[in-house]
Amino acid sequence: MARVETVNAASDLTPRPPIQIVPLRALPVSALVAAFVALSIGENWKWGLIFCHVAGGGMWTAIDLFVGLIVGPILGRLSVSARAEFMSRFMPKMVVLMPTIVLMTLATGFQVAGSLGNLAVGSPNHAWLIASFVVVGVMAVIALGILEPANIAVLMEMNKPRPNGERIGRLMRRFIYTAGVTGLMQIATLVIMTRVASR
Repeated sequence: MARVETVNAASDLTPRPPIQIVPLRALPVSALVAAFVALSIGENWKWGLIFCHVAGGGMWTAIDLFVGLIVGPILGRLSVSARAEFMSRFMPKMVVLMPTIVLMTLATGFQVAGSLGNLAVGSPNHAWLIASFVVVGVMAVIALGILEPANIAVLMEMNKPRPNGERIGRLMRRFIYTAGVTGLMQIATLVIMTRVASR
């Protein structure tokens, strides 16, 4: 396979091995999680639904807070070449991880809310659930509509024979800013979910 080059902060070309955009070894795990989610919803399996929702929500929250509030500011202070090297290892994992976690959390969360009666207009948690749908919906759009395409675009650019360092820098800045926004929105999700659970 041909070696690929990337652009560092000084616009020099440095040879590097090609990046695997989608880590194929992670796909069977993602497929197993999706099958478990489908089984839990299809059978209305209470433990499976709650496990998927709590585990998925916990991972989504932890990753967003960690990436948005800790990793993002650190990346923002690194050189373009250092950011590119980090992202070449980090982003392929996120390409598979985040859609799996979003699916896990949202699909089972809606099922749990319906089975507990929280979607009924008369439920004391109804307004809180609507607020959570808005917040989580925005986060899902950001994760799948902005972060994921930015991840893939960076990796594809880095796999070109002569990557555009300026474009990579722009895409990484978009990643850092949107990760920060979702990290802050996760705090709102924590407030809403703990409020619902305490009623």
